[in-house]
Amino acid sequence: MVKIQLVDNIYWVGSVDWNLRDFHGYTTQRGGTYNAYLVVDDKSVLVDTVKYPFFNELVDHVREIMEPEKLDYIVINHIEPDHSSAFPDVIKLAPNATVVCTQRGKEGLIKLYGEFSNPVKTVKTGDEVKLGKRTLKFIEAPMVHWPDSMFTYIVGDALLMPNDAFGQHLASSGRFDDEVDEAVLMEEAAKYYANILMPLATLIVRKIDEVTNMGVPINMIAPSHGVIWRANPSKIVRAYLDWSKGYLNKPKVIIVYDTMWGSTEKMARTIVDGVRSTGAEAKLLKLRISELTDIAYEILDAKAVIVGSPTLDNSMFPPVAAFLTYMAGLKPRGKIWAFFGSYGWGGGAVKKMIEMMKSEKFELHEPAVEVKFAPTKEELERCFEFGKEIAMKIL
Repeated sequence: MVKIQLVDNIYWVGSVDWNLRDFHGYTTQRGGTYNAYLVVDDKSVLVDTVKYPFFNELVDHVREIMEPEKLDYIVINHIEPDHSSAFPDVIKLAPNATVVCTQRGKEGLIKLYGEFSNPVKTVKTGDEVKLGKRTLKFIEAPMVHWPDSMFTYIVGDALLMPNDAFGQHLASSGRFDDEVDEAVLMEEAAKYYANILMPLATLIVRKIDEVTNMGVPINMIAPSHGVIWRANPSKIVRAYLDWSKGYLNKPKVIIVYDTMWGSTEKMARTIVDGVRSTGAEAKLLKLRISELTDIAYEILDAKAVIVGSPTLDNSMFPPVAAFLTYMAGLKPRGKIWAFFGSYGWGGGAVKKMIEMMKSEKFELHEPAVEVKFAPTKEELERCFEFGKEIAMKIL
């Protein structure tokens, strides 16, 4: 391969997964990458590994630069299998390399892959490993986004390797932010944040503040998915702060619904008209033809979400129940939630939706709107006013 160098003697040795379309339920229409990095000094270190099917590619990339058998350290920033499932075979090639990870990382590696004979150095925030001209400094980042997670920082180069933070699922021939379309890059970064890191918003703000207070300059950010931020690393840091604090929320209402015989859809379309009449932006998304990944991305910068469901078996329509379960896990902040629906001989969907999201402490707009069978002209007028009321709340 053509050697891909971040700075002198620091290389990308990962793999591009052009065919990735699903990442544990997250839709990845633009593929993905598993990034690993090689630092060559008096002592050499591999920072992170790759998903197992790409093990041979990782080894080939390392061999272009040095013999993997001569590695002195293997840093595991995060044990999730998309980064660590090649680990057992990597340590077979480098049986004398010291494994560097957090204490929880060590416990997780043993639980996932069994006992191994390589020496292990567990680290905490501020611990360092000297390689020669370069020094690695470690920053624990529990729950950003697993308990074992940490960042590796290369002193002098001001290079941060934060594993899953600041990444994107994006396969590309370019490895750097200035080699890809910026609009596509930021869309995928936002989609990644919305579907993986949104529930960790408070922790992310604290971690960024902690790193800032440590006086750690950052000239480049090399995450474990997607491209490396070298032209403007502060752009993604600012975006994470803005997303986490809700600063980018705009007067936008997302109407998410599904329908059985068309009544809920008539209501949804009329609610959209009510929202639009105020000048607020509206977007209508039908669940069975929309990806949850894309809906979460749309919700990220919206100020209100209106959810509609027909009643089935005295409860929510299954696609709606699945969507609300997904949202309950992601915990979008700073948004108003409202509900509507239709039913035949007995209701239940609207009540269940409200009960569920109240239990999750979401901010709700009440009362909801519910109709029996097909909505009448008067009921559609109420739907129009319902959309208008919610839009006026966010304008």
